[in-house]
Amino acid sequence: MSFEDGWAAINLEMPKRVPRTEYSAEMHWDLMKAVTGADVTVDSGEEAKARAQEAFYRAWNYDFFWSTGVKVDFGRWHTDMGHAEYAAGGVDFREPVRCPFGTPEEALAFDPVHSLPEPDTRRVRGQAEESYQANCRAHGDGVNMTGIYHTCISGLIEIFGWDMLLTAAGLDPEAFGRVADRYGEWIGRYFAALAEADVPVVMVHDDIVWTAGAFMRPGWYREYVFPNYRRFFGALAESGKKIMFTSDGNYTEFVDDIAACGVDGFVMEPTTDMGYIAEEYGRTHVFVGNADTRILLSGTREEIRAEVERCMAIGKPCPGYFMAVGNHIPPNTPVENAIYYNEVYEELSRR
Repeated sequence: MSFEDGWAAINLEMPKRVPRTEYSAEMHWDLMKAVTGADVTVDSGEEAKARAQEAFYRAWNYDFFWSTGVKVDFGRWHTDMGHAEYAAGGVDFREPVRCPFGTPEEALAFDPVHSLPEPDTRRVRGQAEESYQANCRAHGDGVNMTGIYHTCISGLIEIFGWDMLLTAAGLDPEAFGRVADRYGEWIGRYFAALAEADVPVVMVHDDIVWTAGAFMRPGWYREYVFPNYRRFFGALAESGKKIMFTSDGNYTEFVDDIAACGVDGFVMEPTTDMGYIAEEYGRTHVFVGNADTRILLSGTREEIRAEVERCMAIGKPCPGYFMAVGNHIPPNTPVENAIYYNEVYEELSRR
């Protein structure tokens, strides 16, 4: 791990090697054992797991640790589709939570400012600082951060769930846009508190698209989402923080809009066009990604090498590029494929 290389890349200072991060690999216990020699499983104690994970981070040379530590309180107004088993041992399984709205008309009449709990800005600021300091203690050598997960669209998904969101938004996009604006007014208080926190890097997460791209007409985002982003991010930028943006899916058509809102960096899955980001913003912005996890899951060694070479060809000439598998390295990834991916990364990482 190297804070120096990660911080240089965050500040567009072209470190001598391409820094990297990964997601979920530290929950792949067979990979942990293969890389570190630690005999850990999903049933091991938390201290043993943490020691193995820290040894893994050092072995794989993480320079950047993705994190959103601020917890948004929605009170009783939330929906959850549940979560299928993904992590080893099924520890991430969740039962669904029923939508609190019976009809789309009820959803369109919802006022987040008057209905959701009043944010405790002192608590939000303290939580941001505490999560950042906890990350620094856990990963002493690397760029750490805090952040927020439910920025705008992800917050509306949390409140309404996908079914009600799509039904209400499809029934009356303008009325739903007004709901989004009122949500922006409410969540903006979290961003104001986050701007006051003593943290250098903020991760802003918002799943604004699907794998195929936008699920609303692009003009709707430009009327109701990105103006809110500009307000949120302006407060963070004024306080001197670096702003990283993450969305799942393909947000290529909105890269220019997001850049104009004031972010310093992009984190992406393989479906977003990293080549476009490098071409348009490779000298002015950080970007992280975007090797395809499916190739690690079922590809040949030749395909894995070609995927790392593709990412390096795009990112290596750019000062703020971080290598990463652009979705996750889940526990069903063959250990030998993950290890070979890392070997190719190490081989090609020097500039």
